[in-house]
Amino acid sequence: QLQLVESGGGLVQPGGSLRLSCTASEHTLEHTFEGYRFGWFRQAPGKEREGVLCIKSDSSNTNGAEKGRFTISKDNAKNTVYLQMNNLKPEDTAVYYCAAGYDGIVLFRPCEASYFSDWGQGTQVTVSS
Repeated sequence: QLQLVESGGGLVQPGGSLRLSCTASEHTLEHTFEGYRFGWFRQAPGKEREGVLCIKSDSSNTNGAEKGRFTISKDNAKNTVYLQMNNLKPEDTAVYYCAAGYDGIVLFRPCEASYFSDWGQGTQVTVSS
């Protein structure tokens, strides 16, 4: 199973920014990193897991609930996916999870949890003054 490790969470004031990172463990990759598509999801207490932003394996397209306010990117040289979050709001407070999926070909999947097979442990983001 692919091991994913998130980092970068923390406490930030409303209107602030954070960048989350998700690094895939080299020795757990079954395929080249370039072949995986990734997603960032979040879950607040008492709420369902939500697809924040997802990116195709070739980085040619993204989808998700925060397209426009947040940005997702892949750095194939570092086996890392980033989530740049700007203009953060209290309602963005949640545990953020990184997830990976592999199809063998380039596909544009919905940004939904059921389409991803490998998950990180999550990182807490708290937006509060």
